[in-house]
Amino acid sequence: MSLLSEHTRPTLGWRFRGSCRSAGEFYFFAPDDEPSHVRRRREAAAKRICASCPVLTECRTHAMLSRERHGVWGGLSERERRTRR
Repeated sequence: MSLLSEHTRPTLGWRFRGSCRSAGEFYFFAPDDEPSHVRRRREAAAKRICASCPVLTECRTHAMLSRERHGVWGGLSERERRTRR
């Protein structure tokens, strides 16, 4: 981890304020055999939850800096995060 990311990484306390805490994990993480059309709908639902989340920026920063490989984090899907790296 670079010195810059150590200073910009948010503390993990933000997780307790996330809108996802009251939503099912189902929306944010895909089963291995999920069909693509179901994945698109599920990710769209997760992104709607993220859109009004008070900690969207912290969540997205965490996902990008820690290279989260799975799930929707900070309103970004796995694929979207990979393309932004």
